[in-house]
Amino acid sequence: MKKKIFCVLVGLTLVLFGTQAFLFAGGQAEKAVKRIAVVTPYMANATTAYVIKQFQQYAEDEGWKVTVSDTAGDFGLLVSRIEDAVTQKVDALVLGMGDPVQMVKGLKAASEAGIPVFGLDAGVTEGVLLNVTSDNTDLGTKSAEQLAKAMGEKGNVILFTHDPHPGVRERAAGAAATFKKYPGIKIIEKVHIKVPGPVEFARKVMEDLLTAYPQKGDISGVWAGWDEPAYGATQAIVKAGREEIKVVGIDGTDFAKAEIDKGGPFIATIEQDFDGMAEMLVGLMKDYFEGKKPEKQWYKIPGNIYP
Repeated sequence: MKKKIFCVLVGLTLVLFGTQAFLFAGGQAEKAVKRIAVVTPYMANATTAYVIKQFQQYAEDEGWKVTVSDTAGDFGLLVSRIEDAVTQKVDALVLGMGDPVQMVKGLKAASEAGIPVFGLDAGVTEGVLLNVTSDNTDLGTKSAEQLAKAMGEKGNVILFTHDPHPGVRERAAGAAATFKKYPGIKIIEKVHIKVPGPVEFARKVMEDLLTAYPQKGDISGVWAGWDEPAYGATQAIVKAGREEIKVVGIDGTDFAKAEIDKGGPFIATIEQDFDGMAEMLVGLMKDYFEGKKPEKQWYKIPGNIYP
């Protein structure tokens, strides 16, 4: 009888130990799942949506859980979304193409909570560990060189930019510096393109500019900080029959390539390696979670001219 009772007690002990071990393992597995919050003001932009989707795919391949919040250009709301993520105690925050300088309050909350913040084609300021992006000065320089060549190194240029995006701002600076090298080229207008709706906004702006500069030769080229305003400008130019005006963009989107292939005003774009950015960021974040500190704050990937 004693032997039977002993066996039963041993069995119960093993069951209890096994249950505890299972719960502990389960708890550890649950704890190991990294929760990443991506916040962006620009999900309506085709390239932003693409790079965030690629990041999400690579992150989920690592077993991480990713949530994405879009504020449609509202930076005040973006700060609130960051604070929400901090309250939820996520393991990391990713800024998708937003200027961190406009998110100081949210970044401070993340820093105080010990939550690392990473940039994906965004920027770097206090509270941002690192940023993976293109070499935006190079993108601006290369695209401006293409436009200058197409214009015969002379004529009047319109710049379409968007200063709240640090990458676009850097591209515009690179383009302006490039145009200054050509005595025959003059920048006559610099226009801020609103987001969301950059194609429609750029088209309307270009229609007004074509009215303000009605003669052939008044405008020789349009430099756009990304493909969508370049596409909008092209639509207005074609509609007005002013196809002597040359247009360049940046991003290498499919719709831009299709327009360039038509042989019209849209003559070139610079392809960004968005897939490479997303993959690199996931790799850097993985290293960070494993205790490896990043070697630098800026990781820049070159772009390629199309065609």
